[in-house]
Amino acid sequence: MKRFVLCIIMFLCLFVQIANAEEDSVLSAGISINEVPQMLFGSWKVSAKLDDTNSYRTFKPKSADIWTLTRAGNYITLTNPFSGAEAKISVKTVEGNLIIFSKESPYNNKVLTDTVAIRLDKKEFSGINTISLKSYSNVDGHLIKSEDARYIIQGEKLSGEDVL
Repeated sequence: MKRFVLCIIMFLCLFVQIANAEEDSVLSAGISINEVPQMLFGSWKVSAKLDDTNSYRTFKPKSADIWTLTRAGNYITLTNPFSGAEAKISVKTVEGNLIIFSKESPYNNKVLTDTVAIRLDKKEFSGINTISLKSYSNVDGHLIKSEDARYIIQGEKLSGEDVL
């Protein structure tokens, strides 16, 4: 049952935070929201295939999800319309159509960190999602284990102002 719950959490948290998003977890210093290509915003059908991991029991070999990326002021928010989960993402790099963003989600004695690097190509993207799930002792806070995975991801634009 514990493994099932963890898999569900991982599926729903693949770029989305379960806990409340913090206000300071948005664009990185030196990156303007205006640098983010407009074609990023909208809804995407995203498929992921496990490329490498140190924990095959934790990470699913394949997944499919819907991401909706929106902009409000200086924030970029990623939501999952199925689960209702929402997270403000931190954009690390924007170089033309290459975008790197991340989100860190603490829950219980674990911290889930997602880092996504994608290359946009009009109505598609491809890239890599690196996930790290760190488990800490509830006694003294030391790191008990780190479970890591790298997924190859593909996105297909479903809706947005650049899709007719």
